[in-house]
Amino acid sequence: MSVPALLLECPDDSIAILTLNRPERRNALTIELMESLCETLNVLAMEPRRRVVILNGAGPAFCAGLDLQESADLSTAERGAEWVARTLQTLSQSPLVTIAAAHGAAFAGGAGLLSCCDFAIGTPELRLAFPEVRRGLVPALVGAILHDRLRDADLRELFFIGEAINAERAQAMGLLQRIVPADRLLDEARAMAATILQGAPDAIRQTKRLLQELRSTAPAQRLTQALEFHKRARSSDEAREGIAAFFEHRAPNWK
Repeated sequence: MSVPALLLECPDDSIAILTLNRPERRNALTIELMESLCETLNVLAMEPRRRVVILNGAGPAFCAGLDLQESADLSTAERGAEWVARTLQTLSQSPLVTIAAAHGAAFAGGAGLLSCCDFAIGTPELRLAFPEVRRGLVPALVGAILHDRLRDADLRELFFIGEAINAERAQAMGLLQRIVPADRLLDEARAMAATILQGAPDAIRQTKRLLQELRSTAPAQRLTQALEFHKRARSSDEAREGIAAFFEHRAPNWK
């Protein structure tokens, strides 16, 4: 019986843990794996109580990028490229809060997966790289994701030089939020998820949607657009419960 390339664990109704499960290939991304990842993310997003997804990798690395053996097949090159774009888009636009828990290496497409998550936690030994130009490729798809997140100088360092950076440098650039020992990696991700769950479910989804929309909105229109989100939230059941809980010195009861 074949071993699935993607593992799904649901410790409760709110949190899902997705594990890239090709450790013998350092979790390199195949079309099949990307299809499975997209399908699973979409299914989880439809579950009414699901709120957080943790993405991690089995074995010695988070993800080494595209499977170069498959990528070398010119007959599937175009389809593979389309699945990379679809995977990055599905992950970055998911209504769920996404947390990457990365160790070992996150290279090329693997670094892209990490970059698409709302939060990224790494181990001190983590190395992150975009070596595309050294393989005659262009980091176009992840460049579109990172363009508004990182300084131009940092993008040039990552993309032109193509060398691996350590966890501290990645954190300084804004690619990692936290660095923790390897034996605490998943525990830290679960703790972060538990903290996120203290927020109102719809309020967090709407906040994520707002941040996504503001990226593509001209600066002059951002306050007007944000005002609409603010008005809807002010009149919501969650706002009434959250304010009541504050004054009554109790934890809110989110539906």
